[in-house]
Amino acid sequence: MFELKPWLHLIYRRPGRLFVGALLMLAALLSGLGLLALSGWFITETALVGILLTASLPATINLYVPGGGIRFFAVSRTVSRYVERLYNHDTVLRLLTDIRVALFRKLAATGRGQRRELTGAQWLSRLTSDVDALDTVYLRLIAPAGLAAFVTLLVFGLAWLLFNIRIAAGIALILSAAFLVATLVVYVRTVKISSRQSDQQEALRVAVVEHLEGFAELTAAGRTGKHGAWLLRQAHQVSSEQVKADSRTGWHQAGSLLLVNLAAVFALWAGFELFRSGIISGPVLVLLPIALLGLAEVYNMLPEAFSKLGATQASAARLNRDCAETRPQAELEPIKLPADTALLAKDLTVKHPEHAPLLAHFNLQVKKGERIGVLGHSGSGKSSLADIFSGLLTPSSGGCASLPCSYLTQKTVLFEDSLRVNLLLGASDASDAQLWRVLEIVDLAQRFRTEKDQLDTWLGNSGSRLSGGEARRVALARVLLSSAPLLILDEPFTGVDAATREKIVQQMDALLEGKTVISLAHGPDALPGTDRVVQLTI
Repeated sequence: MFELKPWLHLIYRRPGRLFVGALLMLAALLSGLGLLALSGWFITETALVGILLTASLPATINLYVPGGGIRFFAVSRTVSRYVERLYNHDTVLRLLTDIRVALFRKLAATGRGQRRELTGAQWLSRLTSDVDALDTVYLRLIAPAGLAAFVTLLVFGLAWLLFNIRIAAGIALILSAAFLVATLVVYVRTVKISSRQSDQQEALRVAVVEHLEGFAELTAAGRTGKHGAWLLRQAHQVSSEQVKADSRTGWHQAGSLLLVNLAAVFALWAGFELFRSGIISGPVLVLLPIALLGLAEVYNMLPEAFSKLGATQASAARLNRDCAETRPQAELEPIKLPADTALLAKDLTVKHPEHAPLLAHFNLQVKKGERIGVLGHSGSGKSSLADIFSGLLTPSSGGCASLPCSYLTQKTVLFEDSLRVNLLLGASDASDAQLWRVLEIVDLAQRFRTEKDQLDTWLGNSGSRLSGGEARRVALARVLLSSAPLLILDEPFTGVDAATREKIVQQMDALLEGKTVISLAHGPDALPGTDRVVQLTI
């Protein structure tokens, strides 16, 4: 259970909402039990009075008080159930927000190299299914189990009050067995299956995403059918595990409900002795068994929730493992940035785990306002060096310090939103005039002036409505909008033809006046204007 500890801590940060939500659930449950019990008492009482009147014996009954009670419980059950669903689902959405914020903070605290250990499909699984497995822990697991235990104690007290302590103890014993069967026993019987199934589902989900991403390559290789058949076999295996888990859950659910009904039968059987002795009346005899039958509503929810607890633990374990804080590294010597320097790197060693160093004993000092280029072949460490300059990657040894920077990564990243929103990520307070100006610089102003929505043009999924070169220029424009004194541009003109590149370079000069620029590329023709060039060698 320790896997859930950090996430339970998040859940319990809202004790007020959890308490109110639990009270609303209790009100709905007690209203249902009261409606059943009072209705059973009223029906029995009216039947007995009817029999007495038929036999010409004197009998009276107050129809208004129990009738009003039945109407009260019927209305209160409906209202409390509606308010409970509304309130608790809002609570769950707030808890989901807390979980996602905490998750993204943990991701931000991890090193970029650590995040690269998982594929995009695996991260998608973490951010969707694994988070979804945590957001209903309170509503489906904690609250129903707590309410079942609390209401069981209330029924024990009612049995003691109406009958006697021995009958109440017998009912409590049977209900305790039902509670254990619906919770602990079903958890023990399904924890390995549900945990294994969660891992299998995650692997299958990743495989399906990768199948879709690589569909063109699979088609070209003529292996689409074989890979699809393999996916179907994996899906069949997951389904088989699901059937096994559902079967065990169903049997435990049936067992717990059988015990609840057995408690009702026991209460009816044991109460007959009290009825024969004249200690209780017939309507009171019926009241308790019917109230016990109402417990099936809350007990019925428990087996399914506890059968999925193993999967929830597996999801929490994956999130804890993959979103842990940056692994301990050797303590690096702090670097103090001189007054006239924008970036200072001293004795840097860049090395990825289980690989030879990309760079060793690398030194670089960049003056404020200076523009330098860094050239190197693929695999020479340019992007890793840019990650270190921007603070996204920690070097194996040495140190690096820089002014606040804006970083254009080698990979073009655009969001499924409008052009305006994608640009404003670089400067949230930029005016429309500033947006059009930077679009002029990257030679995209005319392209979007012809669009109906202009700055509000929808770019599609990852900028799918744009060509590769256009998407790259939008990303470059976003970085150019930033007020950061240092710009790091990794392959800024990927996918841009030579004529457009030359035009952009000329137009960028005025905008970059006074800023420090570090550009990285494979060749000198892919660099904007530079004061000096650093060559990396493998």
